[in-house]
Amino acid sequence: SRERWHRSSGAAGSIRAAIFGMNDGLVSNLSLIVGVAGAGVEPRTVVVTGFAGLLAGAFSMAVGEYISVRSQREILDYQIELQKAQLREDPDSEAAILRSIYMAKGLSSAEAALIVDRVMEDHGRALDTFVREEIGLSGETMGSPTAAGVSSFTAFAIGAIIPVIPYLLLEGMAAFWVSLVVSVVALFAL
Repeated sequence: SRERWHRSSGAAGSIRAAIFGMNDGLVSNLSLIVGVAGAGVEPRTVVVTGFAGLLAGAFSMAVGEYISVRSQREILDYQIELQKAQLREDPDSEAAILRSIYMAKGLSSAEAALIVDRVMEDHGRALDTFVREEIGLSGETMGSPTAAGVSSFTAFAIGAIIPVIPYLLLEGMAAFWVSLVVSVVALFAL
């Protein structure tokens, strides 16, 4: 539809998670690499440490995000089942709640009653409306737990690889300083 572009489908949350993941990967892996490189170990050890930090952090972020989104979805599922029961057991009270929500949004009593009457004609539409208006949740904007985990893994890995790349191309103090400068520039760019 024409208005489809208005829907974010959780885009703001996805952007926030991507920026957080990249920032976390960049800062934590840079800190790890600077600490190991500062100990005077051979460059290969710094690279292995950098990749180990990348994998450890990326998997941690992915699992954390997966569990977080899955928990949110479980709460949404519970709320939907609770709302189904309430609509079945006491539709008049639920209609009154929905009318008060619409009146609080500026509709007159008559306008709110008309809308609620129409919404209550279709059980599926009523359930969807209650979940959005009364509970404030939506499966569409929450996203997939798996997609969230993959996105977090990827974002962290992108950030974490930045301080490692100079150690793949350069040696010694040149790798150290280039890694530090490139990471700081990337951090500010991010």
